[in-house]
Amino acid sequence: MGQKGTKDKITPRRRFFTNLAHNVGLGAMGVLLWAGYTSKAKSSPLTLRPPAALPESDFLKTCIKCGLCAEACYNRPQNLDKEGNKLTPGTLKMAKAQDDVTIGTPFFIPRDVPCYMCEDIPCVPACPSGALDIKKVTNEKGELDIRLMKMGVAVVDVSSCIAFWGLQCDACYRACPLLDEAIKLVYDRNSRTGKHAFLKPVVNVDVCTGCGLCEKACVTEKPAIFVLPTDVALGKVGDHYVKGWDKADQQRVKDVDINSVTTQTERSKKKAEDYLNSGNLLEY
Repeated sequence: MGQKGTKDKITPRRRFFTNLAHNVGLGAMGVLLWAGYTSKAKSSPLTLRPPAALPESDFLKTCIKCGLCAEACYNRPQNLDKEGNKLTPGTLKMAKAQDDVTIGTPFFIPRDVPCYMCEDIPCVPACPSGALDIKKVTNEKGELDIRLMKMGVAVVDVSSCIAFWGLQCDACYRACPLLDEAIKLVYDRNSRTGKHAFLKPVVNVDVCTGCGLCEKACVTEKPAIFVLPTDVALGKVGDHYVKGWDKADQQRVKDVDINSVTTQTERSKKKAEDYLNSGNLLEY
């Protein structure tokens, strides 16, 4: 018995190394979990930022996660009744661990609470670090201008928008604060019935601010119109294409040597008669 008790006895030295291994393992696991989370949080390309936010990489470097923008949004005068009670929740949220956004940074979800495009844009002047650049929403007169707020672009899913089915709906159009500018209703004949018309919502990407009021107002179960970050929603033509009807765009390339710019495809390398008379254009 004495020998067995001695054999099973845990010495201080053994306990020390056991605890050390245990703590090292927990620490390593914590580091891996945190690294995995931060990687995921920073990888979401669909995060909508407040007005006048810097490009995402610069925004993350500049934002000090103070929450003053969200506080200004929540306490905006337009959000109070005569008794000082809050009418609606604040648009801006500060990201928590469960959000797929970098912790402590501001963002918003239009279907929950859209941006109400306050005339004084209170969230931007409240930013102390410049992560929300007030110059981005200041017009030539030195005034804050809600038309310059660029948070994203509204996109219409024509397959689920009931207006494209022929049903009368203008909820997004009516909800837009830039009425008949950011969203227009385009008339089209309904050839299926022959006697009804389509009134299709079409977004003007040059005017849309990405406030999300249209997304909030959409009557479908999952919004048929929704806001995406501009970089996600829009394509990029490339600097080598020029709008011939746009004097400003022509000015952009006025110093470019046209003869030095060439665009070639496999087909353009051939003569026209090589493929027009071939009988199979797909070969070229």
